Amino acid sequence: MATPSADPVESARVLVRVHEAVLGGGRAPQAPRTVIAESWRRSLDARVDPDRTEAPTVYAQREVSELRAAHPLAGTLPALRGLLRGLAEEAGQIMIVTDAAGHILWCEGNNAVRHAAERAALAEGTRWSEDVIGTNAMGTALALGRSVRIHSGEHLVRSYHSWTCAASPVRDPDTGAVLGVVDVSGPVHTAHPAVAALVEAAAKLAESQLQASLAAREQRLRERNMPHLLGLRGEPGALLTPTGRVLVSAVSGLPTRVDVSGPEIRFTDGRTGLLEPLHEGYLLRVPTSPGPRTPRLSLSLLEDPVAILDGRRHSLSLRHAEILAALALRPDGLSGEALALATHGEDGNAVTVRAEVHRLRAQLGIALGRKPYRLLAAVDADFLRARAAARSGDAALAVRSYRGPLLPRSEAPIVRAEREELHAAVRSAALHCGRPDVLWEFAQHPHGADDIEVHEVLARLLSPADPRRAAVLARLRALHL
Repeated sequence: MATPSADPVESARVLVRVHEAVLGGGRAPQAPRTVIAESWRRSLDARVDPDRTEAPTVYAQREVSELRAAHPLAGTLPALRGLLRGLAEEAGQIMIVTDAAGHILWCEGNNAVRHAAERAALAEGTRWSEDVIGTNAMGTALALGRSVRIHSGEHLVRSYHSWTCAASPVRDPDTGAVLGVVDVSGPVHTAHPAVAALVEAAAKLAESQLQASLAAREQRLRERNMPHLLGLRGEPGALLTPTGRVLVSAVSGLPTRVDVSGPEIRFTDGRTGLLEPLHEGYLLRVPTSPGPRTPRLSLSLLEDPVAILDGRRHSLSLRHAEILAALALRPDGLSGEALALATHGEDGNAVTVRAEVHRLRAQLGIALGRKPYRLLAAVDADFLRARAAARSGDAALAVRSYRGPLLPRSEAPIVRAEREELHAAVRSAALHCGRPDVLWEFAQHPHGADDIEVHEVLARLLSPADPRRAAVLARLRALHL
């Protein structure tokens, strides 16, 4: 098999003939490498057109800058530049770093080659995953999770046959997930046998830097959270990272990583572990008493929003109160998308809601579950009490429980709908119960003070000798002005 190690230009000519023969159904001078043949099959199955496909531009430069700032590989760029950029500039090549989806976030190196690359849609903000642009070093390295070299005609798309590239994935040292790839690309004649090894070394260097940063973060996490573990006073427990890896453990039979997607962990011996979110990471408790206790959650949302969990009071932001109201109304739980729709309407974003729920879980711990999001507690909510009383015909309890509108400042669709329905239900119960004391109490609240019908019915129910009737009639006159 011709390779760029001997004569990259001659190798390119051979590979282009192989490409034409294989895709055209003719007799090839040699078989493509297995990794290339398999990649071509995947790319063609994804409907990549070898003649018309071009890498799509997904992000504008401003968006690329935002993605860079948040990407885990941003901190490794100085080391990657130190190892690769100078070589790339000298050799007439460019250094590229992508995210895990194949979006190019950094493209640096020889200016002339960068301009040529931009004309070929090999630029920041474009996507080079294999399913979008076919066989290429970046996309194929992401697809396989290992280092790949692609030379000339090994690219599925013909317009890239004048390019050579080598890429190596960079993995998260915590989860093992691929974070992106490091790539060096250039015109065919710049291919050199040492480039692939150098790119792989650069990826390993990036991983070692990520590992060092992770170790420092975990040490800080241990120091910050050890008081929580010591506070268990001998009860089995462990400290976990945000991804569920065990940092410190006093629990027998605990694996090195646990699933933190739910509030509980079931052990094979029947024990149950309870996850409590910390500011960062989790505290795992394994109670010695038989079975977990159901938390008790009291919600007051008809005045300043407050949650009381097992006797401990938590003030709530409006957004957190809206989430709790939605979950109290949907006890079977809501997906992230459904919760976003319920609290934000059509403009809702599940990612935003996930972040809010994460912060709320830091307050409420195991009382708030996920997949779907739901309340894992015995819930007592003032607005639910008022609604249940109104529907059962207990007008006195409904009016007594109804201290005001549900979260009056909220524009969340599910809250607005419940607020209107609750007011209508309590008002109807008070109007039709035939009890002047109940209707009088309703009329004293701000939500009943301006209701003409309430005062008209109350005037009929009160006897002429009742001093409250004169006040009702005076109020009616003012309302009719």
